[in-house]
Amino acid sequence: MKHLEFIQQVITRMNSNSFLIKGWSVTLVSALFALAASGTNHKFVLISYIVVPLFWILDSFYLSQEKQYRHLYDEVRAKAVADINFSMNASSYNKDSSTWTAVMTSKTIVVFYGVLILTVSIVMYFL
Repeated sequence: MKHLEFIQQVITRMNSNSFLIKGWSVTLVSALFALAASGTNHKFVLISYIVVPLFWILDSFYLSQEKQYRHLYDEVRAKAVADINFSMNASSYNKDSSTWTAVMTSKTIVVFYGVLILTVSIVMYFL
């Protein structure tokens, strides 16, 4: 049971990291919009074109790790106690829908970061 708790803690930490990254991406893009709108320099919005993809990549990495640990959790949960090796290595689950690129192109992530990029594009157009 303790092993499952350790895996669950990793899953929770990855989920929290993903949530924080989404929050920071929106906050940072908003701050860059505010700086650009204040008349200081309109080029602050251009930084958003770098920030959003970087956060997209980082968020996808954490979600990929979370999915891999969820698969590990499911495997450990189904095993008999004597068969558990107590490994925390989830890299063997880095396939199919748990890869970084699969997560990066998943519907929910594409919609979230696509809306951010679209918003940046609209703001750039009107500045």
